[in-house]
Amino acid sequence: MNLVILLICLVLGYLLGSLNTSVIVSRMKGKDIRTVGSGNAGATNTLRVMGKGMAALVLVCDVLKAIVAVLLAKLYFHFFPSEYADIGVLLAGFGAILGHNFPLYFGFRGGKGVATSFGAILILDWRIALIVLGVFIVVVALTRYVSLASCLAAVAVIVSACFLRPTVWEMLLFAAIAVLCILRHKTNIGRLIKGTENKLGQKKKEETV
Repeated sequence: MNLVILLICLVLGYLLGSLNTSVIVSRMKGKDIRTVGSGNAGATNTLRVMGKGMAALVLVCDVLKAIVAVLLAKLYFHFFPSEYADIGVLLAGFGAILGHNFPLYFGFRGGKGVATSFGAILILDWRIALIVLGVFIVVVALTRYVSLASCLAAVAVIVSACFLRPTVWEMLLFAAIAVLCILRHKTNIGRLIKGTENKLGQKKKEETV
């Protein structure tokens, strides 16, 4: 029974996460964000293609859908306590990230999950979220590379979880969130190594969030 509940947490989080805001907003404007700009279904490409207002809307919604997924899981376990509650809540957040990256409703072609990952982490452990946000802001300010900031923030998630999460399962799930983010930036990492990655504000190719 506990395994079924955990699976439901993961699936419901995934279904919520699959509501990819950038795709929905762009289609309302007669476009598909995945075919313009960098082709990435996230806030950064929305900023490039559709401007600050739409990008802000996408960013907020991408964060909120993860928050909602985690809060729903927390609400369930509040009324139906379980020794697996912490894992269930983490799975709901991870499911939302998977949904954003591989949305069921949009051919499994989504974004890179940076904003959605932050939303999940913010509710799962605000301490880790603050550390991650600090790393992200500092790296962007110093380098203007959003992709580099995202990857280093993901590393910060792993390091922070090792110190702040009490169980192995929790550490592993936080690490899974971070590793997925890094893997989704594989092409960006290649361009960073070559010195051809775009900086924030440049128009072209792929960025993140």
